[in-house]
Amino acid sequence: MTVVAALGLAAGCSSSVPGEALPDAGGQTPAAAATTTSATASPKAAPLADLLLTPAEFPPPFDAVVLPAQAVPMAAPDLVGVPRGATVDPADCAPPEQDYGPTGTVMAVGTDNASRSTISVELTRSETSLTTLEAQTEDCTSMKVTANGVTSTVTTAILPPSPINADQTLSLRRTVSTPSSATGGQTMLTLMAQVGDVRIAVTLMTFGATEPSTAPLDEAFTAAVQKVRAGS
Repeated sequence: MTVVAALGLAAGCSSSVPGEALPDAGGQTPAAAATTTSATASPKAAPLADLLLTPAEFPPPFDAVVLPAQAVPMAAPDLVGVPRGATVDPADCAPPEQDYGPTGTVMAVGTDNASRSTISVELTRSETSLTTLEAQTEDCTSMKVTANGVTSTVTTAILPPSPINADQTLSLRRTVSTPSSATGGQTMLTLMAQVGDVRIAVTLMTFGATEPSTAPLDEAFTAAVQKVRAGS
């Protein structure tokens, strides 16, 4: 079971995500996504923690918490299907190096136990273009990932980008298949945007044959991008 799966998706269990629920920083209401254009706001000076959605800003029915700094290095890699320390084949398909410190990566995770799904909002500082990630993805539609003696197959498809007001956007669907899994495969639908040097990745993770609505994902993504653009 992945780290994010352990954050409250064990069958029959209530959410137990480590973290501290924070108050609403301003009650910002997500607006409809706009046509992709160059971002006009520069969030460079703002700490990532100030740009992250608060638990109160997550769409219902997702019960969210902000992950403590020590949990981020374990949870973030699961969103791309490659746990920390795993071996990737082909090796060139391994995710790029990432700063998991509090100034480099912050995360908030919402859990819906009824549908056994999570929505994760991840903000990172990145000077690398999403075009680079897209090019790597095109060459790595399928890869083998081995961690703790277990080998899984991760397949990735590039989807039409979400229409949002950002410098760049990218949408991906990843599936993780493990022969020994008793709960079925793991699917991650990720909407990404780049605003200045801040990369926003919002991921809906589901397990087995569950196919929950993607409307909360769209709502969380819109709100996350708008908050980064506003620099608040």
